[in-house]
Amino acid sequence: MNEIDYAGLTGRQIRRLCRTGAFTGSTAGVARGFAQANLVVVRSALAADFESFCRRNPQSCPLLEVTPPGEYALTQIAADADLRKDLPRYRVFQNGRCVDQPTSITAYWPDPSNDARCDLVAFLIACSFTFDSALIEAGVPVRHVEQRCNVSMYRTNIECKASGPFAGPLIVSMRPMPPQHVPTARAITGAFPRVHGAPIHVGDPSAIGIADLDRPDYGDAVTMRPGEVPVFWACGVTPMEAVIHAGLDLAITHDPGHMFLTDLSDQSLRETSP
Repeated sequence: MNEIDYAGLTGRQIRRLCRTGAFTGSTAGVARGFAQANLVVVRSALAADFESFCRRNPQSCPLLEVTPPGEYALTQIAADADLRKDLPRYRVFQNGRCVDQPTSITAYWPDPSNDARCDLVAFLIACSFTFDSALIEAGVPVRHVEQRCNVSMYRTNIECKASGPFAGPLIVSMRPMPPQHVPTARAITGAFPRVHGAPIHVGDPSAIGIADLDRPDYGDAVTMRPGEVPVFWACGVTPMEAVIHAGLDLAITHDPGHMFLTDLSDQSLRETSP
């Protein structure tokens, strides 16, 4: 049997594969041309605080859509979606601890007829995988796509602006590249302000509290070639850390690097030409 070309599929096709359990891997390099999104689900009583956290930290938490309480379908970024089944893998948190990493969250989010669970609110937050295709097209290396692995993600010593119980460190994703590519990468990603925008730091990782690039806090370590510099972007795993800090009785996120595929084109989130 021929290997499936996941890069050539649409966002909807990837969602259907996730829904049946046929795709459970990282979405790096998947459905090229379609925007990807992080997921955070909290109870409605805390939804205003979490939305405020996102608004106060827009570079790490750029909101694409927020659902009404209990609603797991979307109206703006994807058609016929079921947020309980359409991601390749999730993380379920109880009291600040990850207790499950399922490929479906229907056990935690039944149909709305079950009143005990119909108060969940979902937040879809833009993902830096969205601008990887633009970098590649411009000749900027994207190592995690080259190596077919997850992007490297790290905790920093930069604190987010808190809102209610939500607080914690900024998480960054890292892409190594030769120094001459940095201005191009900065210009391209700066044209995606709704997708984390331009890098927050280039060069010395210790300046932002990262001790060892070979030991990412999330994702996979990628090869750093001689003469390359690490380039860091604000990352949508940041709100997951805020959920952990909040210690909620129930919260659900995507598993880092295992994103929701939207129907939006990458270019629809590009606000200006680099």
